[in-house]
Amino acid sequence: MDTYIILQHYWWFIISLLGGILVFLMFVQGGNTMLFTLGRSEDDYKMMINSTGRKWEFTFTTLVTFGGAFFASFPLFYSTSFGGAYWLWMIILFSFVLQAVSYEFQSKAGNLLGKNTYRWFLIINGFVGPVLLGGAVATFFTGSDFVVDKTNLAEFSAPVISSWGNEGHGLDALLDVWNVVMGLAVFFLARILGTLYFINNIADEELTARARRSLMWNTPAFLAFFLAFLIRVLAGEGYAVNPETGDVFLEPYKYFNNLVEMPAVTIVFLVGVVAVLWGIIRTLRSNTYDKGIWFSGIGTILAVTSLFLVAGYNNTAYYPSYDLTSSLTISNSCSSEFTLTTMAIVSVLVPFVAAYIFYAWRSIDVRKIDKDEMKTGGHTY
Repeated sequence: MDTYIILQHYWWFIISLLGGILVFLMFVQGGNTMLFTLGRSEDDYKMMINSTGRKWEFTFTTLVTFGGAFFASFPLFYSTSFGGAYWLWMIILFSFVLQAVSYEFQSKAGNLLGKNTYRWFLIINGFVGPVLLGGAVATFFTGSDFVVDKTNLAEFSAPVISSWGNEGHGLDALLDVWNVVMGLAVFFLARILGTLYFINNIADEELTARARRSLMWNTPAFLAFFLAFLIRVLAGEGYAVNPETGDVFLEPYKYFNNLVEMPAVTIVFLVGVVAVLWGIIRTLRSNTYDKGIWFSGIGTILAVTSLFLVAGYNNTAYYPSYDLTSSLTISNSCSSEFTLTTMAIVSVLVPFVAAYIFYAWRSIDVRKIDKDEMKTGGHTY
């Protein structure tokens, strides 16, 4: 296989992996939406906020890294989606900024808005972030309204390659019910992961007992939305690419065929789904088991990474347009071979960064959060 093609596939894998990690880390957003559902007292609120508050930087950093990696490896996607669907992305980013402000200022002296206002900001981010990000990812399978014309580069007055086809600029994605369905699936998955993390990270029997009970209704909601979207994708048409000409066309059962023709990806996907369910079921079956977040978290990373691979590998347009000729593939939207090669060399450092994150995570979670720490500890949100 040509080196350039290998690099394109390598960087789509990196993008896919970052997407999977990002969805896992949105347990922070999911946990925050449970604030007034699980909490019954100020001590409960403080324990939950400090549990997620010590991890929100990981989520925000991964979001920025995900966007940066897309910009560097597939710049045409970045300019098309971030430049055209800017209302969608700006709302997502604003909600994450709102989250950062909320953590840092809710307990500051002289806070004029009051703690509960900032806590509601956290809940808003917890809903908006997963739903809109899930909806944005769903467009990888459902398509978007944009046009790409590279000949515009020769136009001195308006050298703009991509243009959005409507005034919604990304918010039009919410008019497609299947994008909303996927967004809600990510939302309920984030709530499940947030609940499992509370069980793992907080030492309070009453609070964790309520968290276990919440799994009984968040899990069916997640499964209903996720399975509905999955069935729609596998049973419907997909955006295939002719490897000889680069032309994009609709192919019945394209994404199902991708799973059949890429058995390794299928196995990883199924292992991921089983791991997510095992983490939930094991937690529900035992009142003392608190490791479910790791099974479900790793399962989330595997399953989401696999879905990204299904969207981009095997001659598939990963960012389809209603105008099929404008659809983006990993070959027609990527950076130069030199850029991809240089970034591939730098990516050798990723395992070292991952090791540091693991070390920092373990250091932060060396002991569970309890009420006493909220009253006598050092820095608390």
